[in-house]
Amino acid sequence: MVAGTAAEANARYRRQIAAGTTELSVVFDVPTRTGHDSDAPAASAEVGRAGVAIDSIDDMRVLFAGIPLDEVVTSMRCGACAAPLLLLYQLVAEEQGVAAGRLSGTVIVQDGGAGECTPQGARVFPPGPSARLAADLVRYCRTELPQWATDARQVVRETGPGAYVVPLTGSVTFDAERPEGPAPADPAAAVRQGERIAKLRAWREQRDVDAALTRLKKAAAGDGDVLRPMREALRARATVGEVCDALREVWGIRLPADAR
Repeated sequence: MVAGTAAEANARYRRQIAAGTTELSVVFDVPTRTGHDSDAPAASAEVGRAGVAIDSIDDMRVLFAGIPLDEVVTSMRCGACAAPLLLLYQLVAEEQGVAAGRLSGTVIVQDGGAGECTPQGARVFPPGPSARLAADLVRYCRTELPQWATDARQVVRETGPGAYVVPLTGSVTFDAERPEGPAPADPAAAVRQGERIAKLRAWREQRDVDAALTRLKKAAAGDGDVLRPMREALRARATVGEVCDALREVWGIRLPADAR
């Protein structure tokens, strides 16, 4: 498992590619998988510990810098935040000049409604919205990322607590499997990520971010697709945590029964 910052992971991926690898495996850290930015109190000592810390499009650019995304197959274990992370991957590919239809790989999702929890024990999203987000992701892949997509006959089906399975040969898989054990905490990783977020917020156009997040919340409050407004918020340099906070503001969060 590659853990730490995007720069550290990128160096390892480039070594693997130089050795002939064409398949990359990405596991994101707990704050990223549960929709919290690295400078959030909820992130605590988890930044870069059980995977790669990704807070924004800037980090995703670093993660895949110098890697032609149309020449690799990427497996991403994303937790409940599969949608924003796959959208960031697509946006970085566009910046490389790679059409979405040429991207291929697998997204593995621990469902945030009935499965994966934040370090504080709260569900990332409630079960109903989590299932909706999973279905939106599959539909989006069918039209926008066909190499990641299901065919028209395949549907998302609930198979039990924490498990949404797309029965296909490749593409998007939802399950409750956990990544391997975490590495020791690295306080320096949290400091570096915090500095990157501060720089991002200082240089981005905040009005554009706020407007994009407002459109995302409006979509989440309705019954339409949320991935396209989410993509535009991420393009405007909203962070993964800000996008997830916008959804939680509309959908709420859910505590496990033993924590109520």
